[in-house]
Amino acid sequence: MAETDTLTLTRTTPSLDVPWNVIVHDDPVNLMDYVTMVLMRVFGHEAAVAERMMMEVHTKGKSVVWSGGREKAEFYVQQLHSHQLKATMEKVA
Repeated sequence: MAETDTLTLTRTTPSLDVPWNVIVHDDPVNLMDYVTMVLMRVFGHEAAVAERMMMEVHTKGKSVVWSGGREKAEFYVQQLHSHQLKATMEKVA
């Protein structure tokens, strides 16, 4: 390298404001009424919204029940696990 050459260092950091989806997955254990009640309790969804999400879980195997920041998504997944629901989170594509 000549003395006049310049090195450029590029550092990338993951964006902290990338939204995350909280996903509830179907399982053979929990009753549909129970899943609806948990969605209402944890997220404050209206009954009609919670029932629609529960039916999506039941018919399609999963449903996105919330989207937002990573820390809050982790909290919601933990809350769903504490109610014995199978839940995961993933970055919004």
